[in-house]
Amino acid sequence: MSSPFGNLLGFTIQNALHVAFILVLALVCNRLLRRATGRLAQPTGSPARGAQAREQQTRALADGVYSAASAIVWVIAVLTALPEFGISALPAAAVLGATVLGLGMATGSVVRDVVAGLQIAFEDQYAAGDTIQSGEISGRVEQVTLRRTVVRDGRGAVVSVANGELRTVSNLSRDWSQGFVDITVNAETPLEKALQGAEAAAAELRGDASWSQALVDGPRVLGVQAYDHFAPTLRLQVRTVPTRQEEVCRELRRRIQMEFQRQGIPPASAR
Repeated sequence: MSSPFGNLLGFTIQNALHVAFILVLALVCNRLLRRATGRLAQPTGSPARGAQAREQQTRALADGVYSAASAIVWVIAVLTALPEFGISALPAAAVLGATVLGLGMATGSVVRDVVAGLQIAFEDQYAAGDTIQSGEISGRVEQVTLRRTVVRDGRGAVVSVANGELRTVSNLSRDWSQGFVDITVNAETPLEKALQGAEAAAAELRGDASWSQALVDGPRVLGVQAYDHFAPTLRLQVRTVPTRQEEVCRELRRRIQMEFQRQGIPPASAR
């Protein structure tokens, strides 16, 4: 039976060249991995806080992917180099395979969460600072890792959700937000007069410089939305910068109420 010391004595220049080739190949693979993961986290040219947060999040996840892939490369390199020292790689490979299989069965949910975390980052679904909604969970994202998303909800509670549990996510912070204001007017009020009053209030808000930075489009009167006991319900639409639709809708309702009072239009109700 050959001993490890005897195997070392039989180590030849050819074996050394093979080991050197394996080492160089592993280094090249790691360099390619670093370049590939680096492309996943391209620097953003925007100074916006949201863009910077998405870049930082993607870079952190890319580093995690590189570390895991690099470890796999080195394990394969070591197993490949063992026969050059006269050591069979089969027992080590069998033990490693059994370990990976056992860990995979025991941590299936973890793997699912990590895969979902990679999809969230590289598909740019959302990042820290965005406001999202998924089922009953709604709030501002405070942290995104490979395994979980941390959200601060409307109550101020910190909610930690596994990424694999977030099946359908609505990002409320991208590009613009939208809101609707429904006003039900008295059935005896002439419809055209009510529409003109709503348009006057909308035009006043559009022309207010203090609100112009919050507006993207509108507000605009869409027309009659519904009838309730022969009373028309008017609908107005407004698009705002992300997450400001609620305050703009509240201000629009206030202005409509004031305009209706000036014109003597009695609103039946406002929602």
